[in-house]
Amino acid sequence: MTTIGIDLGTSAMKLLLVDGEGKVLRQVTREYPLSIPKPGWSEQRPEDWWEAVLSGIPELTAGGAAGDVRAIGLGGQMHGLVALDGQDRVIRPAILWNDGRTAQETAYLNQVIGRERLAQYTGNIAFAGFTAPKLLWMRDREPENFRSIAKIMLPKDYITYQLTGVHATDYSDASGTLLLDVKNRCWSREMCQICGISEDILPRLFPSAQAVGTLRPHVARRLGLSPDVLVCAGAGDNAAAAVGTGTVGAGRCNISLGTSGTIFIALDGFRADPNNALHAFAHADGGWHLMGCMLTAAGCNRWWMDGVSGDTDYAAEQARIPRERLGENRVFFLPYLMGERSPINDVDARGVFTGLSLDTTHADMTQAVLEGVAFAIRDSLEVARSLGIGIRRSGICGGGAKSPLWREILANVLGIPLDMAVTEQGPGYGGAILAMVAAGAFPSVREASLSLAGTASTTWPDEKLISLYDRRYAMFREIYPAMRQVFRSFAQA
Repeated sequence: MTTIGIDLGTSAMKLLLVDGEGKVLRQVTREYPLSIPKPGWSEQRPEDWWEAVLSGIPELTAGGAAGDVRAIGLGGQMHGLVALDGQDRVIRPAILWNDGRTAQETAYLNQVIGRERLAQYTGNIAFAGFTAPKLLWMRDREPENFRSIAKIMLPKDYITYQLTGVHATDYSDASGTLLLDVKNRCWSREMCQICGISEDILPRLFPSAQAVGTLRPHVARRLGLSPDVLVCAGAGDNAAAAVGTGTVGAGRCNISLGTSGTIFIALDGFRADPNNALHAFAHADGGWHLMGCMLTAAGCNRWWMDGVSGDTDYAAEQARIPRERLGENRVFFLPYLMGERSPINDVDARGVFTGLSLDTTHADMTQAVLEGVAFAIRDSLEVARSLGIGIRRSGICGGGAKSPLWREILANVLGIPLDMAVTEQGPGYGGAILAMVAAGAFPSVREASLSLAGTASTTWPDEKLISLYDRRYAMFREIYPAMRQVFRSFAQA
């Protein structure tokens, strides 16, 4: 038996073929474009995601592997608004998780509807990237398109629909819409009323590892798979990555360094941050989790290297940073290139270098980018610590986690050991594990995850560097408050 795990990311789709022992047999990647029609906007064509599946799966299963596939599971970028009309056609490009156009709608929800009511209805407050503010934006700015909506989907759920014909989502991904009563795992009638929608345009809710259907016959023929292949509900990318890294059960933690950056803290029971700096979401393992999310993590390094430096040799650039410079850098970087979510919730925030002088080198600035992301992740960790949650170590995954230097910086900034997963493709691997549970190979998500996810290596912090980075972190914490009004003025200019 094999399963297919699909990670629907922001820049690319990654598909994994995984056997019953958890071994990744093959990987395929399909890239697709990201559209930025206006500053701060972020869109993609759902049709491009589907084309990636149609071309990617046959390549993944070439050579006779298709006959062994029993199930498919997806992990995908969260919060995106995919709107379908009455014929299930895409109405407009999907508005993505890192889109910042909804500042006005977010302010309306938080200030007029009120944070207390939102927290009561959903367990969370409004952030610009969430789905509900996008619906309000579409209602007010594109009323004709809004009136055409027959179904609202999340990105991975559009693929599930194309595969099965079922409009479905799971609790973890639905948690990020601001339309779900997270504690009670049901759609919020109050939020539907606020957004001017009826509950029947929302997809049916499923546990992450539950099969929602099998492949439609014409899709099965196109993919070269059996029409009996199951498709499970899947999970939002961070919950899927948590499953793929063994971050299941209370007290476990995982950090993801993808385009965005997250810190994911698993809980057995529902618990909300009273200040709403961290998100309170359902977990794919049947529990809940707290999550801090920064909008640009590895995306900052990609912007710096590819876009500014024009240098794609990341390892060579990082090799120019001597270890004795760790904790001693006088240059700081504020990593808010697309605004920021956790914990500051400020769509106007932007990236800043500070501390530059005539002797500043390119390597100093590269180091500042890596450290700025680490400091921003620590911001969310400190919120969790203020809630009395003790985190003694964490898993780490994502493209940025491949860098030994970045792992060392993070371990020392956070002051905890970091365990690198055996399989680096967290969301895709988690999707494959969820598919195994759907196919009956394991009795539960937790048992499957703990049986299959392993640690390849551990990066240990150094007490001296922890002390040095504590001082630097205190200095970093002064930058955003000093710049907040400047960001707001620039946004209004």
